[in-house]
Amino acid sequence: MSDGTQQEGPAADTAGHPATPSGSAVVVGGGIAGITAALALADAGVRVTLLEGRPRLGGLAFSFERGDLTVDNGQHVYLRCCTAYRWFLDRIDASALAPLQDRLDVPVLDANAAPGRRLGRLRRDALPVPLHLGRSLATYPHLSLAERARVGRAALALRALDLGDPALDAQDFGSWLAAHGQSARAVEALWDLVGVATLNAVAGDASLGLAAMVFKTGLLSDPGAADIGWARVPLGELHDRQARKALDSAGVRTEVRARVTSISTDGNGNWSVQVPGERIEADAVVLAVPQREAHDLLPPGAVDAPERLLEIGTAPILNVHVVYDCKVLSQPFFAALGSPVQWVFDRTEASGLREGQYLAVSQSAAQEEIDEPVAVLRERYLPELQRLLPATRGAEVKDFFVTRERTATFAPAPGVGRLRPGARTKAPGLYLAGAWTATGWPATMESAVRSGVGAAGAALGALGRSGAHLAGLFEEAA
Repeated sequence: MSDGTQQEGPAADTAGHPATPSGSAVVVGGGIAGITAALALADAGVRVTLLEGRPRLGGLAFSFERGDLTVDNGQHVYLRCCTAYRWFLDRIDASALAPLQDRLDVPVLDANAAPGRRLGRLRRDALPVPLHLGRSLATYPHLSLAERARVGRAALALRALDLGDPALDAQDFGSWLAAHGQSARAVEALWDLVGVATLNAVAGDASLGLAAMVFKTGLLSDPGAADIGWARVPLGELHDRQARKALDSAGVRTEVRARVTSISTDGNGNWSVQVPGERIEADAVVLAVPQREAHDLLPPGAVDAPERLLEIGTAPILNVHVVYDCKVLSQPFFAALGSPVQWVFDRTEASGLREGQYLAVSQSAAQEEIDEPVAVLRERYLPELQRLLPATRGAEVKDFFVTRERTATFAPAPGVGRLRPGARTKAPGLYLAGAWTATGWPATMESAVRSGVGAAGAALGALGRSGAHLAGLFEEAA
């Protein structure tokens, strides 16, 4: 398995530097999808301009300063099976900054369990699928023996599903689980534990197609597929600073604070992109922006039924940030049951905190809490952290704050698959990218990279440029 790309032909020299540009492209949007598309195009020798309306790159995976802390807007993780995002990290020279676990190991704390049974672990052994999870499931204390047996049978049924069957998109995952003998406790303690974090929806609100893709790929494809990786530095170090260095080295002109107001074509393959004070001409345009923004920028006739883009719902993620005056957690992260708390990560070192400990509580599918006042969230989550982590009971809270992403992801609701467009539009030279497009994945960093690769590949074909440097990546990622 290779995490890099192979350059060939006149598009790059032997050192991997882009050759003399041929053709031009504008990428609108500097999130992960847009950065990927810009790099993929530039690596093929296309002259690229990347436009981002914000003052930074990275989209919804970014950092900001709060006093002496560098804070991520939310906790982001990826899995070993995310081969496209792993390529992206390698391409921006950041793989060492976001390493993977040696082997999947997730501590799971049940706040309501009896002493001695509060801690369970989801981890794998070095055995073939599905035996790699057998011992972990057999000893998982948060399910009864009968529930564990039924989970195993449901996993085998899930593995047998055909991800190419469009009927899966119309069903909800929760009903499928119930039909396959999964109790409410099994859904809470296992299926939603994983699914809410990856899909940003509870099982009953999630498309069976997307849920099956997550579990089949992450847990039932390869023994190491679900090993978890996360940034040991602020996300801005990866998706802004490191990405900007890679773009500069590739010869991409990158402009921030450059919000695109319109795009248009003369019908002869010539595109114009308007930003305040400048009109940029290009042979191709990649729109790598959220679906609502794409809808507003698309010229008439570019896609069939453009209103369908507005039917793709969104789902929020809430992050609660707590700084204690002493260390209260010895693990890098854990998941919780029997509590509003979902996942907790230690962000002390990454944030630059010198004394005490900084925990980030990541709350997906947070529709009911996203607009709650900070004071209400403080009253709810500090006692919950005390229930889960006894060491917090004697600790002083030095800071408590909240970050909210109200439209963090597209909603993976049943039927969403038919709404997600592909990279190509009906307007020659105009392409779409973004985690919300038809990648087959839920709204993850992996989906964003795949979409950027797909849009760049389509554009390169139309420009008469070789996309061979992308072929291995995309086939591997698919």
